[in-house]
Amino acid sequence: MKTFLKNNSKWQEFLLTARLLRQNPIAMAGVVILTIMTLLALCADFLAPFDPIRLSLSERLQAPGLSHWFGTDEMGRDILSRVMFGARISLRIGFIVILVSGGMGSIIGAVAGYYGGRVDNIIMRLMDVILSFPSLVLAMALAAAMGPSLNNAIMAVAFVMIPKFARMVRGDALAVKEMQFISAARISGAGNGWIIFNHILPNCLNSVIVLATLTLGDTILIAASLSFIGLGAQPPTPEWGAMISVGRKFLMDQWWYATFPGLFILVTVIGFNILGDALRDIMDPRIRR
Repeated sequence: MKTFLKNNSKWQEFLLTARLLRQNPIAMAGVVILTIMTLLALCADFLAPFDPIRLSLSERLQAPGLSHWFGTDEMGRDILSRVMFGARISLRIGFIVILVSGGMGSIIGAVAGYYGGRVDNIIMRLMDVILSFPSLVLAMALAAAMGPSLNNAIMAVAFVMIPKFARMVRGDALAVKEMQFISAARISGAGNGWIIFNHILPNCLNSVIVLATLTLGDTILIAASLSFIGLGAQPPTPEWGAMISVGRKFLMDQWWYATFPGLFILVTVIGFNILGDALRDIMDPRIRR
């Protein structure tokens, strides 16, 4: 087993990436932030001090204190508990969107880059039409057309993210398809579909991982924005954007209501962005030499 791992190029590449990450203090800060957020999301059932939807009108709008570290909302619900469960919802939205948009966009971009010509022109002009609209505005329009719900918001955000992956993978595919091992695969009788899924897409994986990490922050922001205007998660779901939407009504006197969910969004987005920037630099072949 050790010999196999030692001779496996993908495993060696992973180890090199991990070692370069450990040597980058900014990247490690992003890793620590995201690790904490992930643990909060996964262990919210055990770490949250209260039920996030339990009503206690006698404790409504209490300031942060020993019993409620982040204070309570207008229904007496513990904001710390709701923020923890909100991390689970926001991260789940982000990863689902990236899996859907990254998968579909990568396949679309690989097909466009591999075939070229008319197929490439048709596909990429469709992607350009989607990219011509601001992501948030288009997601709002789609979510409003489908109806306010968390699942519809996820589908809307996933749709607007597809062109980002398609354009990037298409550029990589144009370069990969000219390499000699692609010609050798064609000569050996491999079909186009086999070449796309076994040669083109695997060679675009590094770029997809970097873009996915950078896009996760944008995804969480857009999803929170949809919930903020009532098109995403619906009450009493403890989602960060929805909490800020209600909390803004009390911002002058009960500052903690909207502040803590906003801080968690800020920290999470910063974590994804600095990790994505670090991965982009680390996966640059010139740095690996």
